[in-house]
Amino acid sequence: MENLISTKNADYSLRMATIEDAQLIITFMKKLGSYQKMDDAVTATPKRIKRLLEEKLGEAVFGIYKNEIVSFAYFHQKSSAFSGRKGFYIDAFFVDESVRGKDFGKIMFQYLTKYSIDKECEYLEWACLDWNKNAMKFYEKQGAYCVDNLKLYRLSPEDLSFNAKEFCTN
Repeated sequence: MENLISTKNADYSLRMATIEDAQLIITFMKKLGSYQKMDDAVTATPKRIKRLLEEKLGEAVFGIYKNEIVSFAYFHQKSSAFSGRKGFYIDAFFVDESVRGKDFGKIMFQYLTKYSIDKECEYLEWACLDWNKNAMKFYEKQGAYCVDNLKLYRLSPEDLSFNAKEFCTN
């Protein structure tokens, strides 16, 4: 494999995703969706992921253990008008169950922090399902804290269109 990023574990390396990895990203998103009991929530297609990668709206990194891809993170840049800072948002983070406990998640997380600093970001954030206590413990061990006074809201494509039409209607 080309463009491997060495880690402190000689058997585990990282590789940034390319546009050709769109289907692989979907495969890992489906694994994550299954783990999170949200299979139906993964509606991305390779074409959509390819567009996000081409337009630099998202990035992904894969973890490789003994020549097998076993972990993955998808993230994108964001900014805050509250702090005037830029950062990255981790949209997906997954380590195959067969290799959990080998510190691969920690290594990938540490890489994301280094990558953030290299890109002059000042924070890294993500969401975690409230039942995923193991993930919460992991994140807290890394020094993360929960912003528990916020709830995430989202408009579906249909509601987005409805509201936009309402703006244009007299």
